Amino acid sequence: MKILLIEDDPLIAEGLAKNLTEQHYIVEVAKDGQAGWDLVEFSSYDAILLDVMLPKLDGISFCRRLRSQGNLTPVILLTAQDASTNKVMGLDAGADDYIVKPFDFQELLARIRALLRRGGSTLPPLLEWNKLRLKPSTCEVSWDARSLHLTPKEYGLLEVFLRNPQRIFSCGALIEQLWSFEEAPSDDTVRSHLKGLRMKLRTAGVPEDPIETVYGIGYRLKSADTASGVATFDAKKSTSQNANANVAAQTAAGVGKIWQQVKDTIASRLTAIAQATTLLQNEQLTEEARSLAEQEAHKLAGSLGMFGSDEGSRLAKEIEANFKADLHLASEQKQYLAQLVQALDRELQRLNREQLPELPSANESADAYPLLLVVDLDRSLTEQLAIEATSWGIRVHSTNGYTPVELREYILNSPPDLVLLDLTHRDWYERSLELLNQLNALTPPVPAIAIAERDNLIDRVKIARLGVRRMFLQPLSPVQVLECATQLLQYARTDEARVMAVDDDPHILTALQTLLKPWGIKVYTLDRPLRFLEVLKTTAPELLILDIEMPQISGIELCKVVRNDPNWSGLSILFLTAHTDGDIRQQVFAAGADDYVSKPIVAAELVTRILNRIERSRLLRSLSETDPLTGLPNRRKSAASLLRWQQECQVTDQPLCFAIIKPNNLKQINHQFGHASGDRVLSQFAEILRRSFHNQDVIGRWGGTEFVIGMSGIAKSDAKRRLSELLKHLRQREFTGVDGIPLRVSFSCGIVQYPQDGADLQTLYQAASLQLKIKN
Repeated sequence: MKILLIEDDPLIAEGLAKNLTEQHYIVEVAKDGQAGWDLVEFSSYDAILLDVMLPKLDGISFCRRLRSQGNLTPVILLTAQDASTNKVMGLDAGADDYIVKPFDFQELLARIRALLRRGGSTLPPLLEWNKLRLKPSTCEVSWDARSLHLTPKEYGLLEVFLRNPQRIFSCGALIEQLWSFEEAPSDDTVRSHLKGLRMKLRTAGVPEDPIETVYGIGYRLKSADTASGVATFDAKKSTSQNANANVAAQTAAGVGKIWQQVKDTIASRLTAIAQATTLLQNEQLTEEARSLAEQEAHKLAGSLGMFGSDEGSRLAKEIEANFKADLHLASEQKQYLAQLVQALDRELQRLNREQLPELPSANESADAYPLLLVVDLDRSLTEQLAIEATSWGIRVHSTNGYTPVELREYILNSPPDLVLLDLTHRDWYERSLELLNQLNALTPPVPAIAIAERDNLIDRVKIARLGVRRMFLQPLSPVQVLECATQLLQYARTDEARVMAVDDDPHILTALQTLLKPWGIKVYTLDRPLRFLEVLKTTAPELLILDIEMPQISGIELCKVVRNDPNWSGLSILFLTAHTDGDIRQQVFAAGADDYVSKPIVAAELVTRILNRIERSRLLRSLSETDPLTGLPNRRKSAASLLRWQQECQVTDQPLCFAIIKPNNLKQINHQFGHASGDRVLSQFAEILRRSFHNQDVIGRWGGTEFVIGMSGIAKSDAKRRLSELLKHLRQREFTGVDGIPLRVSFSCGIVQYPQDGADLQTLYQAASLQLKIKN
């Protein structure tokens, strides 16, 4: 194992290097940050021990720079600063762990071993609304770079709303989030704290109340105004899978007739709004005109959605909010209102032109492919990217020429899965950074890829702070971008994170659930350690949180049990305890723990550590379970899923169909057009399989040209019908090789059923393979 030690104190560096060498590690030493960076650029390491206070390039900046380039080498910070704020800064920069000087060498060795087993890295977002900024790592709040001093409850309320921009919170939900059982406040107490928060925001200069009262329901965060606002949206669109095509067509025709009857009325409402907007711009708006505009906008907000224009409804709602009686608009807000009215006019023109947008078919999802949003990218590269992306199963949309308002509108209407920004144009640089800020403030953040002109440290640090996941330098090819996008999208396609917490204190367990819920983390709690194995198997967590001292069985003993079990030995384990002495820490890491957090809990530090562990755990699991070419589960992963299905079908007496499908002429394609074209065929075929089968079906690549499919709960006749439809589609499909060369590919398929054709997976595989040989 190779370790890079970056330490400017020769006494510490020499002693550490000697001791690590005696432990059979290969150690390279750098005396300053820049020298360490030069070594990282030319060599790879299994771990980095990094001092914080370094000449030329300090440890925090070094770590941010490392992560911005996608380097996931585990990093342990060596620091003499024991304050929680300093620890959180290091973890936020992307470090995996820290150890305070002076430290015990055995503890350091245990931490190194833990990181070499797993490790982790992530950058939590900066929460932002317009010019209002909240830094979770330091609990600082500012408006337009001016600090705000909030009480703990006011800070907690603001953080809850910023982390959950689309959620409506009742008073009871806010109490559950921010108060303990002992405090048990009334709804009036919550309203009093909200009033105090609003007053402080208004006093600080916030022109509009960020918190919206939804009467009769609760409170939520408003959409931020002007182009600098945060674009919040719900990325979870869905289309009904059982809609009848004839009914959909009849509904569309009926609504179309209604549109013809009411379109003149709708146009007159827009005219009233436009006239009021003009009067407002000229400081001539009367109370009567204002009230009429507010009413007409309110009516449009309710009616346009019926005609398939969700965007029109959204614009009308925002216009209505700007015509409130007690609202005094600044010149910038008046200009923004005029842009909203123009956008609404364009939307109504579109409805008149098209009458109605085409309704999604019963079998086609509007979000079938992930969306890559391209911002300010060179037109030639954008066109190449769009052509190439079709074979990767990715949609590309360019926003070149969009104003900030139009860009925000597009993001609200069509939430992207990934964003690519070109930062090489200095005229657009600040706008791109602002967009990065907005995307990163979402929970969870939208992943971003940045293209930079030069390798500038200041720019890299600035971009890293805004949460860019990957960074490229020019020149680059579309394939480079799409390979990176595919990797990020595969990581993003994950279910809700699962954490299991074991502690005999129910208040700690409740606090963990409340703290982690806004981050999309499901916490399973256990206060009786004797039920540990039972709950572990049931919940299958990605991370285990243990207390040290518990009745009957200690956390250290539970940790050893997990590490001795081959099914759970790779599970990330974090200890949460009031113990701070070195002997206990050494015992914890010697038992196999990955991390250690002291009570009382520092919320930002704990969340950062948990997200670090989950991200690294998912990354390593994805690398070990996913075929790198196609993105499908590999043989090991898909075989395990099939085995679970087989066991469940045996218990429930349900059928299980197993199929093998493979391209016949891939060898000839490789020979005639090159292996790159053959790889593209396999990638396109994998995307077709992914779209053709349900989420509960098992799809995998078992090597070479061999793909397997498992379908549970359906008879062999139904499975044959589904595969026949797939083969028919494949015969009609034209695949593309490198440079868009059209390719025709033939396929063979064999299908069998459990238990009629085989009592185990190996027998089923042999029977399906025999069918393939007979057909060929």
